[in-house]
Amino acid sequence: MSHRFPLAVALAAVVSLLAIHPAGAAAPKRIISLSPTATESLFAIGAGSQVVAVDDQSDFPKRAPLTSLSGYTPNVEAIAGYRPDLVVLSGDANDVVAGLRRLGIRVLLQPAAKNLGEAYAEIRQLGAVTGHSRNAAAVVATMKKAIAKAVKSTPRLKFSVYHELSPDFYSATSKTFIGRIYKLFGLSNIADAADSSSTGYPQLSGEYILSANPNLIVLADTRCCGQSAKAVAERPGWSGVAAVRTGAVIGIDDSIASRWGPRIVQFVRAVGNALRKRNR
Repeated sequence: MSHRFPLAVALAAVVSLLAIHPAGAAAPKRIISLSPTATESLFAIGAGSQVVAVDDQSDFPKRAPLTSLSGYTPNVEAIAGYRPDLVVLSGDANDVVAGLRRLGIRVLLQPAAKNLGEAYAEIRQLGAVTGHSRNAAAVVATMKKAIAKAVKSTPRLKFSVYHELSPDFYSATSKTFIGRIYKLFGLSNIADAADSSSTGYPQLSGEYILSANPNLIVLADTRCCGQSAKAVAERPGWSGVAAVRTGAVIGIDDSIASRWGPRIVQFVRAVGNALRKRNR
């Protein structure tokens, strides 16, 4: 039995891949990405020249062909107007997958990764579908090496972390992709105990955060909402928080903190750098 399960998983993966990349089919030449993460990955693996359009949230890399197409409220007719031979999505809003398939357009659905393993798998899948398997494998190998190096070079500190998604104190628990990044460093997440509805993204209160007194504060709302270490220090009562007192408040580009593509390495390094500075 122990040998059958891995085999079943491998066969399921092959069947899934064949569904969107039939045997003998040529690599797609007109790709539309309605997933900002997939957009980043496609360009990272060398498939950028095959991408003809990306959604209105795909802001990286800058050379990506930005359009008004939406991944949140996708319109089948608008997508089909670009004559794609592959559409990559992270969700199935408006039943867009069935709509595109009825038109004979291949679709690859890559939902939000729950962990690094799933993130790596999606990059490899994009490589297989687009004809860039070798490049995709190289990207994954580079990511793994860089993340392992950042974690290994960072001392284990008994620190707590507060990850801020918005100025009204929405956060992310250890169950989320980003929360699992903090677990790599052995950090305790103050949002975990406040997630009574188990959504993974509870809204905390200012009083709760002050009481938790986190050692590290990571701001993932710098671009959207203008938050900074200075702004946090000026919040009533926050000047006494451990992270504020010791200068352990760091900002992460909103898009990097919300995606699971190759740039997650930058996030891991930023967390590691902040912890190493605190250990000096």
